Amino acid sequence: MKELTILFGGSSFEHEISIVSAVSVGKLLDCDSYLFLDAKREFYLIEKEQMKSSYFSSGEYKKAKKVYFRQGGAFIKTLFGTKAIPLQTVLNLIHGRDGEDGKIASLLQLHGIDFIGPRIEASVLSYNKLLTKQYARQTGVKTLPYEVVDMQNRAVDMEFPLIVKPLRLGSSIGISVVHDKEQLDFALDVAFEYDEQALVEPFIEGIKEYNVAGALTPEGIALSTVEEPKKQQILDFEKKYMDFSRDDKVQEAQIAEGLKQELYDAFTKVYGSLFAGSLIRCDFFVHGDEVYLNEINPIPGSMANYLFDDFAGVVAGVGASLPKEHGITVDYKYINNIQAAKGKAR
Repeated sequence: MKELTILFGGSSFEHEISIVSAVSVGKLLDCDSYLFLDAKREFYLIEKEQMKSSYFSSGEYKKAKKVYFRQGGAFIKTLFGTKAIPLQTVLNLIHGRDGEDGKIASLLQLHGIDFIGPRIEASVLSYNKLLTKQYARQTGVKTLPYEVVDMQNRAVDMEFPLIVKPLRLGSSIGISVVHDKEQLDFALDVAFEYDEQALVEPFIEGIKEYNVAGALTPEGIALSTVEEPKKQQILDFEKKYMDFSRDDKVQEAQIAEGLKQELYDAFTKVYGSLFAGSLIRCDFFVHGDEVYLNEINPIPGSMANYLFDDFAGVVAGVGASLPKEHGITVDYKYINNIQAAKGKAR
């Protein structure tokens, strides 16, 4: 998909994951255009042949042309001023902070650039695990019970075992399973290395986990295969992301058709109209006969390409279904009327 520009990197604990995602997705979609946001939040125009992880880890990217945004698009400086970069549609592939918390959505919307990714409200609600819980329950999708603690108030009123997560972070970073008070204190210390607040939930042994991805296209919401990820106690960082270059389709979970439909229904409720313009993945728990939302991944690793039979077709469909802001005309009629009433009209 040569009309896409992949935007990746960011000032985030998931910076390196974003690079690996961009390399993988760029090959799948045959992209020629890349924008890199480094950890200092400077943008660079990256040539296709430089899309190798070592190009960024070595710092070689700093030799690339810097990019600046203003109304109507992105620009580079030349000897004769500035030159516009031809952007069709930007694919926001920045994981974690910057990409998923609303900053990039704000930047692109402010400058009138079409993009695939969560809009501002969707970013805010899915980046914060507390707000995700509240949003899910509003849509009629259940979540596990929870408590939120911070550095000043570390008291937890739940029975062990528990799972502790930084409130605003993905990729299974900083997550711990704890079985007693001593482990809890250590797990909170770990979580607070990444965030000022932490989410605490009951850890249920043997709970089933399933992943579903999807996106709004002109034909409706395109739903992926249901995946049952392989994991030990928790789906840790290495298991989730060390194989991000994979593009082989996962094996569909062997579950009853009724449960599959429940997962699809829950995903559709969560996606709603809020996530229009984005391809997201929802991770669900199933315990007994109940389906619970675990988390929303508004920019999933490698865009969850491995869950779709026709990934490129789904991305193209999202690009054809992007939400548009209402146009607003400012004519200063109100101010002119006030000035006229004061006798100051000219």
